[in-house]
Amino acid sequence: MVKLRLKRCGRKQRAIYRIVAMDVRSGREGRDFRKVGFYDPIKNQTYLNVPLILYLLEKGAQPTGTVHDISKKAEVFNELRVNQTKFN
Repeated sequence: MVKLRLKRCGRKQRAIYRIVAMDVRSGREGRDFRKVGFYDPIKNQTYLNVPLILYLLEKGAQPTGTVHDISKKAEVFNELRVNQTKFN
């Protein structure tokens, strides 16, 4: 199963996180399939590749709780609903 989750990068006490698509069995620093964005909690900056995230969600990827909250703030799930209603 594929999950969208955070992968820690950066220095000590100055962590930034990449949002990546990974296999569930991988560790936090394990190998990722795709990089779909990043999150900097210190500067409160977020970059998301929304089309790629929507594609992965449609294929069955599950976001972790934190990634779900970050995506919800960026209103990614509203776009997912709009895309689903277009095809129905």
